[in-house]
Amino acid sequence: MSPTHGRPTTRDDDVTPVASPCIDICRIDAASGWCEGCYRTIDEIAAWSRLDDAGKRAVWLQLDVRRKPEESAG
Repeated sequence: MSPTHGRPTTRDDDVTPVASPCIDICRIDAASGWCEGCYRTIDEIAAWSRLDDAGKRAVWLQLDVRRKPEESAG
C-alpha cells in the first residue's frame, strides 16, 4: 500500500472518492477504543458509508494523529 494509506494528499484529490482506511485487521482495542488495524472508533466505522468526502477526510486526519505515537515508538 502507498505511504499515504489511501488518503487524499493533494487538493486535486478533492474530486477523487475517499478510500476506506480499513486494512482487514478488525479488532477494537479496549484501552483506546480504536480499531487495531485502521485506528477508527466503532462509531467512525459504522458511520463511514454515510459520511460525505469531507467527513471521511476529517476522519483520516484523526487517524494520522492517533497513529503518530505508535509510529514514533517503533
